[in-house]
Amino acid sequence: MKNKIPLVFVLGLVMVNLLSNSCKKDNNSNIPHLLTAGSWLLATVQVYNYVGDAQVGVIDSLYVGCDSTQTFTFNTNNTCTFVNFACLAQKTTGNWSLTANRLYLTTDMTCKDTTGNLNKAVKQIQPFSNAQIATLGVYSLVLQTGDVQPNYSATSRRRIVRYGFIKQKAVSQ
Repeated sequence: MKNKIPLVFVLGLVMVNLLSNSCKKDNNSNIPHLLTAGSWLLATVQVYNYVGDAQVGVIDSLYVGCDSTQTFTFNTNNTCTFVNFACLAQKTTGNWSLTANRLYLTTDMTCKDTTGNLNKAVKQIQPFSNAQIATLGVYSLVLQTGDVQPNYSATSRRRIVRYGFIKQKAVSQ
């Protein structure tokens, strides 16, 4: 009888431990906080072309001679603003969200763009409608757009545009 009491006590402790550690923790991601903690300054835009998983051609850098400050700001109310997208004087607003797995950023912003047009005609695009978050840290953000789907054939041609941002220092007033 004496041996059964410690055994029951130990089993009870094990059960309590299992139940307390099995609770699901919701919304434990810091990704929204990292996105909304200030503005992001566009540093580079590079275009990569692939056939399957093999890179072909050279890496194109866009907006190299741009003297406009291009910033992307995410707000806690899930609105966002991009100033001077494609080096054009414009301020575009929209809504943003993360996919359930928090690997992709989606926005409904519509921006003016002339990239890829020989006659420089302005067209309306949604550049971040499905953007893969390649890197996100306190000071850097890299978004990939274009053909970023995880499954593709070995012969499919893909174009990926990679936007590199750095955290913009907050201006104190």
